Amino acid sequence: MTTEVPPAAAPDEEDWLRLDGQVCFSLHAASRAFNGVYRVLLKELGLTYPQYLVMLVLWEHGEQPVKRLGERLRLDSGTLSPLLKRLEAAGLVHRERSAHDERSVEVRLTDEGTALRARALQVPRRIMAATGFTLEEIAALRATLNRLTTALDEAALETTPACP
Repeated sequence: MTTEVPPAAAPDEEDWLRLDGQVCFSLHAASRAFNGVYRVLLKELGLTYPQYLVMLVLWEHGEQPVKRLGERLRLDSGTLSPLLKRLEAAGLVHRERSAHDERSVEVRLTDEGTALRARALQVPRRIMAATGFTLEEIAALRATLNRLTTALDEAALETTPACP
């Protein structure tokens, strides 16, 4: 015996502006909660969350031009450059102008940055434990968020005025 779920009723006009009805706020609140857990875990590694993201890309893909790092992380160079400078000062990465293109700066891990990966392996496991979600639930949530990001990126392109 299956029970049909009735379709959700259209919200009243006043409900459209309720904070608890905003998907963006739910994402914002979840992001802040994630950041709080990450802050504690990453302190043990000497990293901030944005620095951790840079390290994830470098551990996965190896040496990268700054421009490509920014694309992967969805960060502009004004945000990324200070992060890289701090990672370099901590001895985790090395930045160097490309021999092939003087305009490009390459970022690579140092031995210390490579070694940090072994200690960082515990972070995703501890994050998953903090959520109480199963691997399947995490995968489904990630897939849903990726679909949402793609849809919003496409919507932003559609609403961006064309250059004359």
